Amino acid sequence: MEVKLDKRYPLDVDMARAWQVLRDVKTVAGCMPGAAITEQVDDTHYKGNVKVKVGPANAAFAGDIEVLELDDAGRRLRMLGKGSDRGGSTASMDLGATIEPGETPATSVLAGQATVAVSGKFAQFGSRLMVPVSEMLLAQFVDNFRVAAAALPGPASTDAASAVAPAAASTAAPVAPPEQRELNALAMLWALVKGWFAGLGGKRT
Repeated sequence: MEVKLDKRYPLDVDMARAWQVLRDVKTVAGCMPGAAITEQVDDTHYKGNVKVKVGPANAAFAGDIEVLELDDAGRRLRMLGKGSDRGGSTASMDLGATIEPGETPATSVLAGQATVAVSGKFAQFGSRLMVPVSEMLLAQFVDNFRVAAAALPGPASTDAASAVAPAAASTAAPVAPPEQRELNALAMLWALVKGWFAGLGGKRT
């Protein structure tokens, strides 16, 4: 089963700081709930895992991440992640993200497109559940992304923010994202159920 997402998220940080976070694969992975980079193979290949909790059961997806594009000038990152668990389920994500100008020099926009494909037991939920769950995951990711970007020192001035060279961004030290726990899929599904019933109540009134 395959799900496609196309989202835009406003950020309360300038483009330079937002890109500094996005261009660091380890930081980006750390912003995703339950995900972590476990090994860097070379400049474009990494190994990692995602921990998932469904009620009392725990699962771990182990897989590989490949950086397909890292464009400092265009502030664009594209990477492909693939993984599987011991039960035979597989998942992959082809993610492209770009930092775009915001309404003011002190703000920016994180624009992303993702294609998520799953097989095995997770595919049985169907797209009607996979789409909102994926959107909730991305919302948590963006919240952590905002925290990591805001923790970076701001530019001395607006002019300095727009004049930051890509090379300078590439040498800056990455910021560690908030500590992540395993992804609680049951909690997200329960949130969807509650939202569905709340919607029914609103229609009745």
